[in-house]
Amino acid sequence: MEIKELADKIVEILENKKGVDIELIPVAEKTVLADYFVICSGTSSTHIKALADEVEYMLKRDYEITPDHIEGRESGRWILLDYKDVVVHVFHPEERSNYNLEKLWAMKKVEG
Repeated sequence: MEIKELADKIVEILENKKGVDIELIPVAEKTVLADYFVICSGTSSTHIKALADEVEYMLKRDYEITPDHIEGRESGRWILLDYKDVVVHVFHPEERSNYNLEKLWAMKKVEG
């Protein structure tokens, strides 16, 4: 599966699970961390965990793709799923507003 296809599939999974304010941010020219960040909010810690679980489950079931690393599952306020080239951030609205990754990565200049 191509990287953009993976990112689009993750967006689709989050949409189907009623994720809020889903954004796909290309970051390949700004960092070596990933090619895309997928950012999404949930309405509660239960919803946030369900969103992250659904992404993990569907990608494993349909494509045998598993995350390289997962962080934040215990708190359920910001769960990060690291699929190497695509990093998924599922936020509680307060944390999303506080960290404001969209603004951070939109403003980050390409070094060259």
